[in-house]
Amino acid sequence: MNMPSSSTQSFGHQASNVADDASRAADDAIQGTARAVDEGAERLSSKVDDLRNQAAPLINRVSTQAQAAARRGIDAAKEGAAQLREKAASATDQTVAYVKDEPVKSMLIAAATGALLMGVITLLSRSSRD
Repeated sequence: MNMPSSSTQSFGHQASNVADDASRAADDAIQGTARAVDEGAERLSSKVDDLRNQAAPLINRVSTQAQAAARRGIDAAKEGAAQLREKAASATDQTVAYVKDEPVKSMLIAAATGALLMGVITLLSRSSRD
């Protein structure tokens, strides 16, 4: 068997040192990258927290304004419905009073209105068949 010469051993030792140095450099690069990623993630998380803290009052204000607008809309609709009910009741009262005061005229007006409506319906039904 051939015994390795000292230059072969020296070359093997140098190659091992180079591999070890490359391995340590790769480990250092990986650790440095991991630290940079961790720091970036921490900064990003901090920015997100800052934005969330800044946005919360704005969201609350907009929500409050939307609720107030909805409340005003509901109140306006209720008021409009109440006014419409009052006008309908007043019109009903006036109609009843007129019928009591002028029963013959009321009957003639009702008959004329009915005849007019029947004429319109007849006209519309004929034109839809054509």
